[in-house]
Amino acid sequence: NVTMQQLTYMKVAIVHDYIKEYGGAERVLEALHEIWPEAPVFTTVYYPQFLGPHRERFANWDIRTSFLQKVPFGYKLISPFRILTPFIFEQFDFSSFDTVIVSQTGAYFPNMIRVGKDTTHFCYCHTPPRYLYGYPTARNWKKNMVGRIIGELMNHRLRLVDFQSGQRVDAFIANSEEVRARIRKFYRREAEVIYPPVELASSLSASSVQLKRQYYITGGRLARAKRVDLVIEACNRLKLPLKVFGRGFADYENDLRQKAGPTVEFVGEVSDEKLWELYFGARALLYASEYEDFGIMPVEAQACGTPVIAYDHGSVPEIVRDGLTGFVVEPNEGVGGLKKALYRINTIKREDCRKHVEENFAVEKMVKSHEELYKELL
Repeated sequence: NVTMQQLTYMKVAIVHDYIKEYGGAERVLEALHEIWPEAPVFTTVYYPQFLGPHRERFANWDIRTSFLQKVPFGYKLISPFRILTPFIFEQFDFSSFDTVIVSQTGAYFPNMIRVGKDTTHFCYCHTPPRYLYGYPTARNWKKNMVGRIIGELMNHRLRLVDFQSGQRVDAFIANSEEVRARIRKFYRREAEVIYPPVELASSLSASSVQLKRQYYITGGRLARAKRVDLVIEACNRLKLPLKVFGRGFADYENDLRQKAGPTVEFVGEVSDEKLWELYFGARALLYASEYEDFGIMPVEAQACGTPVIAYDHGSVPEIVRDGLTGFVVEPNEGVGGLKKALYRINTIKREDCRKHVEENFAVEKMVKSHEELYKELL
């Protein structure tokens, strides 16, 4: 065991798949960097120009990229790059570090790093790669026969690589009980659970604002696995006012816009301040994501006292307390289940939503949990 003072003075490196978008995984990356602000962050590529209002968060960090950073139009090759990443991460030199903490988003294979015999390798796992194990993904790579055949052949090899990468980790940390079960299933390893953090201070500043809750909200990364299309379909049929925030792949976002009826408004990617305002002004967050690893949006909404109506997939039952902070709807009930939950949404007390987040998902709790775990294991 080590003391907090010893932990602070350890030479630590942080590893992240890539930095091109801002979501729950990047919030965890920030929290890890808060514990060790001097730690360099190793990643395949870093494209701040695509981070929108969040680019300044990483402006003063020591970010070290691979040679993929120099590939022309590399930002368009994020998905094909995964074939090279087992080799890429092995090229980084971590021999001089006491501890390496990998933030594994499930896109690449960052646990393929090589460390010295005296270096401890932790992994904060958001999920094993979804595309390898049959979970819905952002891109529909099975939409044509050729892509499906090539993809399945490649995935067989990559599953072997992924299993090998999981054996290089000294200790796993999962972002939810759902992901802990996946780590056990696919890597045959055990993991501690530490939930990702939500910053409560920003929402406090808006708590005194008198807002009329006149609309519903959904959004985030507009990817197929998030099933924003189901939320739009429901709001079209029920003629409910819906605000959709965030951005996504052009083809999917265009599909969503074409499906949207007159009561649906797209507000684009927004700053944190604007996002808190949207949450505070909403009657409820409508969340249809499939087999969610850990949904940061339902936690953010509850931090603002906004209840959540979500389909019963993945980690949702861990995040939303059914009947207390929102409603968990059976997926096979479709729009009908959503409609029944909407009729009951006024029974949810907003103070219960806020309290649930304060007790389970505050940044301070997440940072303290990490510190205690590292002190115990190092």
